[in-house]
Amino acid sequence: MRVLIACEFSGTVRDAFAALGHDATSCDLLPTERPGKHYQGDVRAILGERWDLLIAHPPCTYLSSSGLHWNKRGVTVDGRPRAELTEDAVEFARLFIEGATHIPFRAVENPIGCLSTRIREPEQILQPWQYGEDASKATCLWLHGLPLLRPTNFYQPRLAVHNDKWVMRWANQTDGGQNRLGPSDDRWAERSKTYQGIADAMAKQWSAHIETALRTAKPCEETADIATEPMQSGSLFAMAGCEA
Repeated sequence: MRVLIACEFSGTVRDAFAALGHDATSCDLLPTERPGKHYQGDVRAILGERWDLLIAHPPCTYLSSSGLHWNKRGVTVDGRPRAELTEDAVEFARLFIEGATHIPFRAVENPIGCLSTRIREPEQILQPWQYGEDASKATCLWLHGLPLLRPTNFYQPRLAVHNDKWVMRWANQTDGGQNRLGPSDDRWAERSKTYQGIADAMAKQWSAHIETALRTAKPCEETADIATEPMQSGSLFAMAGCEA
């Protein structure tokens, strides 16, 4: 099975599929962090090829709910209004959610944000603690041809007191529910990476589903015409890193 992991530099999801014997390729503007099959460049250059499965992690910097309030304040980034960068990000995500229809099985991952209202509601919202990870991070999945991911291993939280109430917290959270990662140059990279437990669940569960479906389907050798215009300097897609 040919698998494209779009906007991934960590290799986490790619390697989970490769470990099961699949022909998995990651793609990002950045080089891969660990050895593996990787295309460094604009994903649109290879998106039109024949793939059985697409998993995309479009950049969430200008999409997630945590940062959208800056759009209304007229904030600019490198001379461009932040709201314009959100529009760029929405259209890039739309390429995976509504486009790439030649790929029979597709999944797009992003945190809670404006994609739910600008494009459509996700099929699933999951948490890493449902997959054996000591972490809390609501993650949306837009799915086509794929089943919902089944939880694999619930990680028990710690109990903390916040505002005189007992609350559940995981390792990446303070007792008040804030993320423990402090400001740093690589904070975006650490927060963007897919948790191993989720990657393993995607590989095992979706591989089984797709392999069954492909055994009864006629192979398609067609490729799609995907826009491959060069990226403009200063655009959203010229920034480093794509994993949501």
